[in-house]
Amino acid sequence: MENSAKDKGHNIFDHHMFGTVKVGERGQIVIPKEAREFFGIKPGDLLLVFGIESRGIAIVKADEMTEIARKILENVNKIEEE
Repeated sequence: MENSAKDKGHNIFDHHMFGTVKVGERGQIVIPKEAREFFGIKPGDLLLVFGIESRGIAIVKADEMTEIARKILENVNKIEEE
């Protein structure tokens, strides 16, 4: 699949349904192949698991969060310099 999560803008149509997963006896799930390909998740990647009681669970690649944190810090530095 040619798409990647970075190719998409943030809007109401950015939501995807990749299927259902079953939780195994050890609490493990398998991320559907289409979702792994779309988001560029590969074996060995580090993922962060977030939860909001009223909304559910979200899984995000750790390197994506690192990039977001870097951008936030850059903006904080710019504000401090002004």
